[in-house]
Amino acid sequence: MIRRLAFWLAWSLAALSVASFITSIPLYFLARPAQEAPISWNTLGNLLVFVPFLAFPLVGALIASRRPQNPIGWICLVAGLFWMLIVLGESLPSSVPSPVVIDVLFQWIWVPPVGLLGIYMILLFPDGKLPSRRWRPLAWLSGAVMILFSAAITLAPGPLEDHPEMRNPLGLEALGHPWVKVVVTGIVLLLPVCILASALSLVWRYRHAGGEVREQIKWVAFAASFVGVVYLSTLVGGLFFAPEASATEQAPLWIAFLQIMVQLSFAGIPVAIGFAVLKYRLYEIDMIINRTLVYGSLTATLVVLYFGGIVVLQRVFVLLTGQRSTLAVVASTLLIAALFNPLRRRIQSFIDRSFYRRRYDAARTLEGFSMKLRDETDLDALSDDLVGVVRETMQPAHVSLWLRSVQGSHESGHARAPTLFSEVQQSSAHRSSR
Repeated sequence: MIRRLAFWLAWSLAALSVASFITSIPLYFLARPAQEAPISWNTLGNLLVFVPFLAFPLVGALIASRRPQNPIGWICLVAGLFWMLIVLGESLPSSVPSPVVIDVLFQWIWVPPVGLLGIYMILLFPDGKLPSRRWRPLAWLSGAVMILFSAAITLAPGPLEDHPEMRNPLGLEALGHPWVKVVVTGIVLLLPVCILASALSLVWRYRHAGGEVREQIKWVAFAASFVGVVYLSTLVGGLFFAPEASATEQAPLWIAFLQIMVQLSFAGIPVAIGFAVLKYRLYEIDMIINRTLVYGSLTATLVVLYFGGIVVLQRVFVLLTGQRSTLAVVASTLLIAALFNPLRRRIQSFIDRSFYRRRYDAARTLEGFSMKLRDETDLDALSDDLVGVVRETMQPAHVSLWLRSVQGSHESGHARAPTLFSEVQQSSAHRSSR
């Protein structure tokens, strides 16, 4: 009964979030000035900026309906619903009158999703429990900071942001005293401190957790790292290759495309949370990270070689013939096609040796043993090799190996055939081999 109630509640909140987002799209176009172009990259970017946040209520509903006892799903769901309400409020045309009290009450609406995702999502990930009892003060402090911060925004005296001609009807003049402002400033600064402390708790959990929890944390860490890399690439590209875009506010097409990719990359965080909490294809994260490192490095290397080759060859043609030639582009393209597979193999080998050394050594050991297995005929030597391979690759605490002779029926004319068995036992008490 409780599970069915959680299922309907989760998907009802998700449907409300989707309905709010869909409603905000026509309202956004109604709010745009009529003289603006119908569609542009900036318009598309403004529409897509909140699409990743739509993934939070959808993934949250999926987790909450299947794992109702885990608060991670409900945190994603509630935070996503708050974001969709923010989208709906910002999409309202300026001509639509809104009560002043409603505007006042909605000034703090961004605090809960930031606190839920930035603090409690990280603090309780992945099983919905604190890393240890020592982190309870942080959980209580974060809740108090969120409540006081929201109250300070709602009760702050002075003119309203959306209605500058009117003062906050709920404002308390006592909050305007200098010492009260100092206290409010301290509360404001405590919010990022709590976010940083929750991030440290995830690091602590990773260091003290087992293999399964580490794989779950890797999913979220990979998604966050991907967002950071894409954002950094866009920032560097805008500063060094299109510095005039910040002054004219007209970014080149490729910069606008990268900005949209940054916005869409945020959707990877809730998706990674869903994979981690539901443990769907959990152990494939190592392969995803490996492929991302390989092909990301390969793409960056090929891009540098391509454009660098074009620049160098164009200068050579200018020195020789006095003019540019399209042969530079053709030669660079052929060079990239020729270097693709050799570079991929070298980068794959380098990454395996640098970041996956144990797996790399194990693969090399198994490869060497397979070569011996085809040529070895001495059963004693083969037994010793097998024990050595198991000890080197799996690193068990205890290795036992024995042989059993299987005697066939004499009537059928079968000879005795030796059969090889091995047993690997994990034990933390001692490490021995026989």
